[in-house]
This record gives sequence, C-alpha cells and structure tokens, in this order.
Amino acid sequence: MKDIHSMKIFFVYLFFNLLLTQVSVGQTDIVHLQESSSGVTLIVEGKPFMINGMNWDYFPIGTNYSYELWKQNDQFIKEVLENEMCLLMNIGVNAIRQYTGIPARWIQYIYENYGIYTMLNHPLGRYGIELDGKTIDPVDYKDKKTQDYLLRELEILAMDYKDTPGLLIYLLGNENNYGLFWKGSETQNIPTSPEEQKENASAMYQLFNEASKVIHEIDHKHPVAICNGDIQFLDLISKYCPDVDILGCNIYRGRSFGDCFDRVKREYGKALMFTEFGADAYNAKTNSEDELSQAYYLKENWKEVYANAAGMGKASNCIGGFTFQFSDGWWKHGQTLNLYKHDTHASWANGGYENDYVLGKNNMNEEWFGVCAKEPNKLNRPYELKPREAYYTLMEIHRYHVYEETADLESLNTHFRNIEISKKD
Repeated sequence: MKDIHSMKIFFVYLFFNLLLTQVSVGQTDIVHLQESSSGVTLIVEGKPFMINGMNWDYFPIGTNYSYELWKQNDQFIKEVLENEMCLLMNIGVNAIRQYTGIPARWIQYIYENYGIYTMLNHPLGRYGIELDGKTIDPVDYKDKKTQDYLLRELEILAMDYKDTPGLLIYLLGNENNYGLFWKGSETQNIPTSPEEQKENASAMYQLFNEASKVIHEIDHKHPVAICNGDIQFLDLISKYCPDVDILGCNIYRGRSFGDCFDRVKREYGKALMFTEFGADAYNAKTNSEDELSQAYYLKENWKEVYANAAGMGKASNCIGGFTFQFSDGWWKHGQTLNLYKHDTHASWANGGYENDYVLGKNNMNEEWFGVCAKEPNKLNRPYELKPREAYYTLMEIHRYHVYEETADLESLNTHFRNIEISKKD
C-alpha cells in the first residue's frame, strides 16, 4: 500500500510539473509590451528585448522589386541565409523586417538557425490592390469594399502566422500617409486638397485600428504596430488608433530624431519603434562614396534610440528600431531602368544630412543606403557583400545593452564616445 501511495504522489507531482512547464513555455512564447514606472519595454521569451533591427531584403544586381527570393529552390535560399544572417548575427542584429511574401517556415528557419526574429509587414494597400479584376492604386480607404478586402487579408495573415516560432511583431503599412497626397495613377499624379488629405487620413487610421483588432482577435501572442511616415497626423493616430500597440515610424531627420520621443509620449502614449532610419553612403557634394558620413549618422541615431529606452531616464518609450538598410538597392532610382548600374542620382533633398546638403540641390541617394555594398553575383550563386564602415560601427553600437542593471546615460555616453569611426581597409 505504501508503494502505491508513493506512486500516486509521484504521478500527481509529475502532472503538476508538466502543467507548470506548459504554462511557463506558453508564457515565454508570448511577445508583449510591459509598462512600469521606468517606461515601456518589449518582452520576448520572458525577458526585456531591445530591437536591434535591420531592414533586410535580397535583390541581386540586375533585378528589382519583382524578384522573389522565396520562390527560388531551398538550397539556394539556405545559402543566401547562411551568408547574410551570419553577417547580421555578427553585428548583434536580433530582428529583421520582412514583407508578407516570406513563408512562415522561413521565419521559423531564420529564428531556429540564427536566433533572429522577424517583424512581418503587411503593406495594407500601400502599393495598390487587385479588386474585382482591376488594379487600384492609390486605394480609397473610405471605400467599404476596399476595407473588407484588406481586413480579410489581415484575418488570413494572422491565421497563417500566429503560431510561427520567430515571429516578433505584425507591422501594418509603410508610410501610407505619404500616399494620401496624390490621386490618379502613378503617371497622372494630381495633388489632393488639405481637406481631402485629412478625410482620407482619418479613414486610413480607422482602418489601421480595425486591422489591429482583427489580428488581436486571432493572435493574442504578438503585438501590432503601424508604420507611419515620420509623426505626421499624430493627432489622428492618437484619436483613431487606440487598439494599435506600437507606433512605428520611418524617420529621416539627419543626426537627431528631435522632438519625436517626447511628442509620441505626450500625444499618443504608446511604445515607439523606428521602422526605418539611417543615411546613404554617397556624398552628393564630392560625388563619391562616403562611408564615414553614413556611419556617423547611424551612431548618432542609435545613441538616441538607446537613451530613450525604458529605465534610461529620458522619454522611456522607445523599444528599438530597424536600420535602413542591409545592402544597396541598385533598382531603387529607376525601378525598372539601368538595373546593372549603381545610380548616383540623388532623388530628394534633406537638410538634416548637413554633410552633403547644398540648398536647392538633392542629396539623398536611394541606391546607396546599404551598410554593405553589393558585389556582382556569379551565375546561380548568391552575391557577396562588402561591409562598409557603418557595418562595423553597428557592431560596436549593439554591444551596449540598455536593460542591464548598470545601464544609464553616463555609461551610454561613455560607450558611444569610445566608438571610433575610421575607414576599414
């Protein structure tokens, strides 16, 4: 009888042990935001997680946006990932931004083999939609059929990806607010009035919120972010997006993000994440490659990202960001033209990048934002990358850990002062 009693106790103990283990695993699988007196923090696998992210893609020289890595054979894809994810791991990148073309199995593969998470980005109509056999671009966010179509896509997306190991965040849109300023086709852009812009923006942000609710209903384990162009329409975001978890922003302001952290904290109160930021590696003044300038701007930007993380004493609302970008996009300037030429035409002007800004002239080179330069690829082989100074600077930047007990503004300043920017041969 004593042995039977002992066995009963053992099995009861074993049952509760397994139950506790399952609860523990379930909890650590959840990615969520945690708010406290020290600020807002992203929690991943039960621990604070600062996003040291990268905008990553794969476009061989001679291709453009129509190329799809994920339609290549598995052996080729694995070779690409081995080359590029190892380079990312080497500089402390822990997350990449990917559009919805990536299959769930490759998100899992990247996570399990390289420890890198994926932020999954649905454009939410940013580049048009196919509806009733027609291409609609730009989309009308006020249109009920358009709304239903996009919300259905988000429902399917959440169902397909919700249990994917390595999934970090759902991201909606890509600076869709900038697409509100024109109507007509791409070849017939007509400016919209301020009244139309506000009306369209209001409808769009309400749709962002509905999309967030659709995802939340299906997937309770991952937060939802939106991707805005800078903090334009922050008043409408605050009004119409209460169910969004994170405000993501593509911001190119030069060496400083300025008032962004404080305004988001004061006017919206949500976590802030930079979905794009950085600098190009081409100097429009000297008409030559400028690795040092690119590295300088990234160093200044990341210092502000860390300084505004929870517990660091500033706005305490920043959960990290995604450097733009890993390798040069040779197709960005003409999109379908001169795909084998690394174009040096600057396509827009930005006074925040004073190192090569001249009043009245463009200085932003779309094809030169890579922290790695791209080498011509051999037939049926992955191309090789040549890291720029910015790559090595990011390696030093990401060695700082904002959630360690010793982290404060003084240690942060010391760490960044010790990062030397000098051309690596």
